[in-house]
Amino acid sequence: MRQPGPTVTEAQEVAGVAPHEVGSSESGWAEPTSRERREFVSLMASRVGDAHVRKPFFVEGDMDIVTLCRELSRRGLSDALVRDGERLGIFTTTNLREALLRPEPPAKLAVREVATFEPWSVSVDDELYDAMILMLRHRIHRVVVRQGDAVVGVLSQLDLMAFVASHSHLIALQAAQATNLGELKAAARQINSLIKVLHEDGVRVEVITGLVGELNRQVFLRLWELLAPEPLRVNSCLIVMGSEGRGEQIIKTDQDNALLLRDGFVFEGLEAVTEAFTAALIDFGYPPCPGGIMLSRPLWRQPLSAFRDSLRQWIHGADLQGPLNLAIFLDAAAVAGDAALLEEALDHVDHLLSDSDAFYARFASAVDQFGGDGSWWWRLPGLRGRAAAEIDLKKLGIFPLVHGVRALALQYRVRALGTAARLRALVAAGRIDEALARDLIDAIHFLIGLKLASNLRQMAGGRTPDNGIRLAELGTLERQALKDSLAIVRRFKQWLGRRYQLDSL
Repeated sequence: MRQPGPTVTEAQEVAGVAPHEVGSSESGWAEPTSRERREFVSLMASRVGDAHVRKPFFVEGDMDIVTLCRELSRRGLSDALVRDGERLGIFTTTNLREALLRPEPPAKLAVREVATFEPWSVSVDDELYDAMILMLRHRIHRVVVRQGDAVVGVLSQLDLMAFVASHSHLIALQAAQATNLGELKAAARQINSLIKVLHEDGVRVEVITGLVGELNRQVFLRLWELLAPEPLRVNSCLIVMGSEGRGEQIIKTDQDNALLLRDGFVFEGLEAVTEAFTAALIDFGYPPCPGGIMLSRPLWRQPLSAFRDSLRQWIHGADLQGPLNLAIFLDAAAVAGDAALLEEALDHVDHLLSDSDAFYARFASAVDQFGGDGSWWWRLPGLRGRAAAEIDLKKLGIFPLVHGVRALALQYRVRALGTAARLRALVAAGRIDEALARDLIDAIHFLIGLKLASNLRQMAGGRTPDNGIRLAELGTLERQALKDSLAIVRRFKQWLGRRYQLDSL
């Protein structure tokens, strides 16, 4: 349930951030202030217990609404925690609004009838960043704070912003409260400056990807709400795929998205809505997918039954593009609408592959698509001859690592999306050695971080961000770490080759 929150202006005032400080240039590359830098570092280094956690105000579930509101007014509060037997709930002004719409008079309505039970909660020892991500993901404005099993308080969005004056949370507020495409574009254009600050202050790349991924999804969600009428929204599932779905894209390089429609649902004007969605994202700074993997294309906006037929063709057909389309779809995450449609499509993939061991080997073989002779990177520390050239980091490092893990996740029915999360699940299932998985997680984080640093240099130099890395721009430690990471990738490819007998294909 979405609870009422502050407006963007109110949030800025509470956070102590003047409106002009959270604005952005047309390029979306506003230079952060020194105060903003301190705020970001404060957010990433703090625990929930460091912020102002308000002591809980408990009431019993049989208390009537009028009595409760009188108590809230007397205490200057806007919420209360509700005890009802073994259940714990929360009552907010949103619940009050719903109570006033019921036929019973408030004086005869027990709070248990309108409270929200099993509210989201965090631990006092959790990173404050985790609490913020929880609020962003579920579009809520307060969480219950626990110490062990005991409830020790409530952390509100205003409390969090008062502690860190979080520019990133303001971006999410601006996106959620945008009333037109112009306002939403202004929010989306600020994400790059946030990335730059976090990177320069040494925030871990996996933290940056998590935060940026959530902000991007807030933008996609609000854009869909602005463009798609309600009947379309409730009868479809908007999904993001590829690196965006895995939560491993930081700088906007392309958009991979799709729309699954409920069988039997027909919407006149669907093409116009989906084309407007793609065009708006391009205007916001999300480049189009070179391969056309966007919901503005008919293949990527289909009823579920038709999409199942496409999945069958990708797996069992002769289309050379099929395995690539399947790989991108396996990284799908629901952003808006009925997520059950996506789950049904993924279940159909498992059904189609129930006895297809040969397919797993063919699917995994793509790790050698960009193999090369591998000789150049042994000379990285010295940068002699061809080793001083620009390399494609995605083809030589990121893709084989990501796709190899994706192939294992497909075979062993792992539904986790991020590469690190998939590896941890595979370790837990006994499908990969823990030491190898740990090395692969370190390698993927390093490679993504190296790509981010290169993209920031490219953008600062007026170049379009891509997957190229100029080795001459790397320091000695970076070159050695790159060599080590690619050695891990090469060892992983050899391991996959033995596992799937790729030499025999």
